[in-house]
Amino acid sequence: MKSPRAVRFAFQPLYSLLTGGVVAHEALARPGHGTVAELLTQARRDGRLAEVDLGLAIAAVRQDETSLPLHLNLSARTLGAPPAMFDDLLAELGDAGRRTRDVVLEIGPPFSPLPAERALSGMRALTDLGFRLALDGLGRGDLPLSLLIDAPVDLVKLDRTVLRGLPDDPASVAVAEAVLHYTTRTGTRLVATGLETDAQLDAVRGLGIRIAQGNLLAPPTAAGPAPALLSRAPAVAAPGPAQCVGDFLRPATTLPETATCDEVREVLAAADAPSGVIGVDELNRPRWSVDRTRFLVAVTGPYGHALHAKRPAARLADSPHTIEARAGAMEFLELVTDADWGRTGDDVVVVDDVGRCLGVVLVTEVVRGVAEAKVEAAAALNPLTRLPGSDTVARDVARRITIGEAFVAAWLDIDAFKTVNDTAGFAAGDDLIRELGAALTAQAGGLRRMRVSHVGGDDFLVVCDVDEIATVAGALLDRHWSADGLPVTVSLATLVCGSGSIRSYQEVSRLLAPLKKRAKSVPGSSWVLSRPGAERVEVLRGIGTRGLQAAAG
Repeated sequence: MKSPRAVRFAFQPLYSLLTGGVVAHEALARPGHGTVAELLTQARRDGRLAEVDLGLAIAAVRQDETSLPLHLNLSARTLGAPPAMFDDLLAELGDAGRRTRDVVLEIGPPFSPLPAERALSGMRALTDLGFRLALDGLGRGDLPLSLLIDAPVDLVKLDRTVLRGLPDDPASVAVAEAVLHYTTRTGTRLVATGLETDAQLDAVRGLGIRIAQGNLLAPPTAAGPAPALLSRAPAVAAPGPAQCVGDFLRPATTLPETATCDEVREVLAAADAPSGVIGVDELNRPRWSVDRTRFLVAVTGPYGHALHAKRPAARLADSPHTIEARAGAMEFLELVTDADWGRTGDDVVVVDDVGRCLGVVLVTEVVRGVAEAKVEAAAALNPLTRLPGSDTVARDVARRITIGEAFVAAWLDIDAFKTVNDTAGFAAGDDLIRELGAALTAQAGGLRRMRVSHVGGDDFLVVCDVDEIATVAGALLDRHWSADGLPVTVSLATLVCGSGSIRSYQEVSRLLAPLKKRAKSVPGSSWVLSRPGAERVEVLRGIGTRGLQAAAG
C-alpha cells in the first residue's frame, strides 16, 4: 500500500461570495495510482485506517506553502482513534508554525460504522485540542440528523449532488434553503461545494450562502497562493469614497525569517517598540508574525531567556495573516469574519500582487475608519427613502464604462407630482415617495447588479444589466400607485448603453433628459427606451400600447 508520504496534494480555495476573497483552502490527496477512497478502503482492511488517514493529513501540512487557513479531510471512523494518534499531526503543525485554530478538520462519511456517542466524543476531543471541525458531504453520505444536531462543528459542507439541481429544480432549492436555515439558527457557516456553472453560482448567492467552492471558481492546483480576489464577486457600491486596505497602511517592522528570539526581543524592547514583528524571506515575503505582548510574556517568564534566547523566533511566532493592498476595507473585514481571525489586535500583513510585504494594518483601525465613513455616508442618505444620492449611480456607470460593460441607465419620476401634493397633501406625497423608494430597494435586493439613487424630490436613478431592466420596469409599471386614494402614474426613461457607446456619466445624464420628457408625454404609466446615437425612441408602455410591445416614437 502506498505510503501517505508519497501522495501528492492539490489545494482548492474556498471563497467568500460577499467579498470574492479566499478564506481558506482544502488539501485534496492525489495518489499516483487509484483514488483516495481505494487507498483508505485498503487501509481499513489492513487495520491501519486511522494511521493512514492521519498520515495523509500530516503529508498535506508538509506540502502546504501558504498561510491560509487549511482544511484537512478525515474519515468519520478516525474519530474513534486514541487521542495519542493525533500527536504526530500536532507536532507537524507546530513545525510548520501553524496553530490548530487555523486548521479545519472536515469529517466525512461513512458515519454509520461508528456509534454516535463515540463520534461525538472524538469530535469534542479534537475541539479541545483547538481544531475547528466541519461536517463534509451533507446530502451524499449517511450523516444522521441527531449527529448534525449535537456535533460541535463550525462549518457544514453541502454536497455537489444536492447543488447540481440549482437553479431549476425546486427540490434542490428547498433542501438548500432548509440547510441554510439550520446553519443560520445555529450560528454555523454553510459552504456550497462543487459549483460548476454560473447559474449555480447565482442561485447559491441568491439564497444567501456566503462561502463556496468548486471548479467554476478555481480548480484544485499544486500548493501555492490562490487568486486573491474572485472576479465573479458582486460589485459592492457603497456611498462615499471607496476605502481600500492601503489607506490604513503603516510601516512594518521586519526581520529575516532566521532571526532569533533575542533579536526579536531587542526590537520589541526598544523605546519606540512596534506592536509586532514580521519575519520575511529573502524576497521580502512574510513567513511568520510575532505579537509583542504574547512574545514578551513567553521570553520573560521563568526560564524564558534560557529556553528561547538563541533559538529561532519562528518557534514562538504565528502564521501571518495577509491581504492584498488593493482589497477594499469592507472586503478586509469580511475576510476577517469568514476566516475566523480571532486575534483582531494582531498586525495583518499587507502584500503586493506577488506576496511581498508592503506594511501592516490593524483590524481595529480599519473598523474605526469604515465606521467613520459609514457615518458620513449615512448623513448623505435621503431622509425619506434612506437611499444614497446620485453619486452611487455615477460611480457604477463610470466603472461600467471603464471596463467596457453594457448597461442600462434609467430615470424614474412621478407624473404631475406637484398636483399630487396640491391635491392629496405633502404627507401623502412623502408617503408615495417612500413607497417608490421601498419598491426600488426591494428590486435592488433581488438583482445583485442593480444600483439605485434618490436624486431628490420624486426623481430616482437606476443602473442595471441589460437583461435586468424588463424585471425592474415590470415591477414599477404593473403596480397601481396612489397617494391617499388618488391614482398616480409614473414615467420611466431608459438608455441602453452598449460597450463603448458612451463616454461618461455626464453624457448619460444629458441623453436621459429628453427621454424623460418623452416618457412624460405618453399617457398613463409609461416606459420609453433609446440608445446613444439613435434617433428612434421606443415607447414600451403607456396608454395605447400593448404590454411591452414597442411603438416608434
